[in-house]
Amino acid sequence: MKSESSPPVSFFIPTALILAIIGWGGLYALVNFTIPTVGPRWLFFFLGVLAITGTALPVVAFLNQRFQTHPPASSGVIIREALWVGIYFPTLAWLQLGRVLTPALVLLLAIGFVAIEVLLRLRERSQWKP
Repeated sequence: MKSESSPPVSFFIPTALILAIIGWGGLYALVNFTIPTVGPRWLFFFLGVLAITGTALPVVAFLNQRFQTHPPASSGVIIREALWVGIYFPTLAWLQLGRVLTPALVLLLAIGFVAIEVLLRLRERSQWKP
């Protein structure tokens, strides 16, 4: 009988390393060797998403392995959840550039991202699979 579970954390380590090395290395080079014009600013946000996603991927995989759900999280779900984390922090940095970031907005954005993921997981669970 086949036991269903989330993929192991070791399955995501190569992807996490590639994303983190490109993201953090690119951010280091960007901050130290460029001036903050429009192009490098957008590159900062892109590299920030890569860096945070790569850093969060093993943590998200571990949490999904530790706290099983029905149906178990697939590798696509785990990557999507890590990508939500990766999008969240550069969004906060972007809002801080415009000086519009407040603690309430930080909390509301987090609640919004969690609500979207909960609704996506609820939709997955409601799909009929014979």
